[in-house]
Amino acid sequence: MFDFFTFALTGCHKARKQNDIEQKLNTMENKTIRRTLYKVLRKTGVPRNDIELDASFSEDLKFDQVDWALFLFYLEDSFKINVEDDEISQMYQVKDTLNLMESIA
Repeated sequence: MFDFFTFALTGCHKARKQNDIEQKLNTMENKTIRRTLYKVLRKTGVPRNDIELDASFSEDLKFDQVDWALFLFYLEDSFKINVEDDEISQMYQVKDTLNLMESIA
């Protein structure tokens, strides 16, 4: 006998399973974005030990105009995006760039 209660529970289970799959995909995407951003920073010449989410580009990583140009070149190339000037002005720390990449990707 198949009643409505069993039917409702089955539907909830399927919906929950779908949400779990979506969360896993989002987590995988976040890890991919983090790894790619890490690689971009390394290509730009940032030492491994200096790469932290709270690291500021100007104070901690000592970015100058050449570093910014390289960083943006590698960032746009790696993520296949175009970073606008207003988005660049919002990048103070590594985590700001990560948040921007997560919102774009």
